[in-house]
Amino acid sequence: MPSPTRLVLPFYLFACLLALLGLGGFWYGLGKPVHLPDAASATHKLQCASYTPFDKDQSPFDQPFKLRPARMDADLALLAERFQCIRTYSMTGLEAIPAIARKHGLKVMLGAWVNANPEDTDKEVDALIAAANANPDVVTAVIVGNETLLRKEITGERLAELIRRVKGQVQVPVTYADVWEFWLEHPQIAPAVDFLTIHLLPYWEDDPSGIDDALAHVAEVREVFGKRFAPKDILIGETGWPSEGRQRETAEPSRVNEARFVRGFVALAESHGWRYNLIEAFDQPWKRASEGAVGGYWGLFDADRQDKGVLEGPVSNLPLWPQWWLASVILFAAALMLGGRVTDRRAALLLPLLAALGAACLGSWGELMRTNARFPGEWLWAVLLTGLNLLVLIHGVLALSARTGWRERLFAWLEARAGWLLLAAGFVAAVSMLAMVFDPRYRSFPTAALVLPGLVYLARPVAGPRAEIGLLAFIVGLGIVPQLVREGLSNPQAWSWAVVCVVMVAALWRGLRVRVA
Repeated sequence: MPSPTRLVLPFYLFACLLALLGLGGFWYGLGKPVHLPDAASATHKLQCASYTPFDKDQSPFDQPFKLRPARMDADLALLAERFQCIRTYSMTGLEAIPAIARKHGLKVMLGAWVNANPEDTDKEVDALIAAANANPDVVTAVIVGNETLLRKEITGERLAELIRRVKGQVQVPVTYADVWEFWLEHPQIAPAVDFLTIHLLPYWEDDPSGIDDALAHVAEVREVFGKRFAPKDILIGETGWPSEGRQRETAEPSRVNEARFVRGFVALAESHGWRYNLIEAFDQPWKRASEGAVGGYWGLFDADRQDKGVLEGPVSNLPLWPQWWLASVILFAAALMLGGRVTDRRAALLLPLLAALGAACLGSWGELMRTNARFPGEWLWAVLLTGLNLLVLIHGVLALSARTGWRERLFAWLEARAGWLLLAAGFVAAVSMLAMVFDPRYRSFPTAALVLPGLVYLARPVAGPRAEIGLLAFIVGLGIVPQLVREGLSNPQAWSWAVVCVVMVAALWRGLRVRVA
């Protein structure tokens, strides 16, 4: 442990205590359990859940396409404890689903994947018809296509023809599933089906609904459809909320918000006698490739089939908060050890606070990347930004300490390269800002990665390549207002990013004003 002089020891100990309390409060605030009314239990089974049978290392785009029967059996055994039925989306590889569902006492809404390839579609439809007719005790309805009109893969006329073809060959009700607006845009579909299957996902709406307004929006759309298409029944075929990912306007993904939405929706649906299907049974990491990080986190269970606390019991936004707190304390202590002696009161106060800030930022960035990084390139980006933050933290800590020996040599090495560290942080801010202005839909805000460089080099400006730093400051500053407008002024994540970018612009501007000796 460092040995500050006696004159500054009280300030140093006070700052250390304050920093440790701050770290504990920070992580507990993120992870504290929230208690909500339960939605399901062993004696109260819910209606239906969407099921796709992939492990976390699998994807429907894998070649060759091979599912694991043991996984499907274990999955349905688990779902049978909480649900009466499952909904599937394709016949390919899922031929055994009706038999496995029968084994575990589940019903099935069987789906055929309809796309722009007529041969693939015909194979799916033929398999759907055969499975429905072979398993009348298990299959309660068949779904001819999922969001095919949304993807613009076939016309409404072609889809209606497929639906009539299936209706003529099965004995169970036939439907089609799509986002609710597409039922209104394609009026020829409703007369062809036995009941309408509508998707209501407030997070993904063109005008997203925050968690406080989401259930009211669902109820409003359900009421409109119930009246407009009477006497045909309405199935809410997909509804849910993501537990991780970027915020869209007021719609914030989190485990607590997922639990609030699902539990509230179940109570609302059951009080009104609505038919419903929740999306989805298990987190599907493969969806992150096409939908951003948020796409992989709609499950009631995670990809390891562990309960996320969505349906019953206390729920936490960050169940791993004790581990992150411990890791932060270790990094905090390491930073203090690196700093060594402090000889004045200002340094005695600031060094522990800087160490705690660095530990919190690096932990937050690590958690964000753990849940949000999708591709090797994103993981490389995460590692490089982690390295940048560590160098900035070391530089800042040594700047506040009484340096001798190897600490002085390390500080001199970093001091000579501080302008390049500032330039690197500015480059990250500029690239991220361009992405958030021009292509933000599936991107997460990299706020945590820039808090530390921004504050350190704002408080202690360093000189760097003037032309490059000026250009980066211009790009970051120019994008602040457009990204806020694009994200919506009620988006706290966008405001946090804007504030950090203001700090980065100020740090870059101060760097321009430092004269090189």
